[in-house]
Amino acid sequence: MEVITEKKEDRQLLMLMHLSQLLDLVTGFGGFVVPLIIWLTQRDRIHNLDAQGKQIINFQISLFIYCIICIPLILFFGLGIIGFIVIGLFSVIFPIINAVKASNGETTNYPLTIQFLS
Repeated sequence: MEVITEKKEDRQLLMLMHLSQLLDLVTGFGGFVVPLIIWLTQRDRIHNLDAQGKQIINFQISLFIYCIICIPLILFFGLGIIGFIVIGLFSVIFPIINAVKASNGETTNYPLTIQFLS
């Protein structure tokens, strides 16, 4: 399998992969499934897709874990509600920021992400 140099079409696919995380707002789970499918099918063909796909999957798994942690925290003075608001903002803002970075060919980064895949 041959790695092709980065083209405009490759950067567009990287951008769409980052933006596909926003499907969580519509479907509830599409933001995990669509990037996973793109990553698994295209990671050997497109430069940087493997690394960015792992970042996205790690970010989505981390957000899920943080949501589970916030559920019992609701009982403690509503701290879980603040956590859900922060998680919601993170899940909208960082995919957009990283999509812009990916379309410009820059390095992407998701903060507070637990590294499951490396």
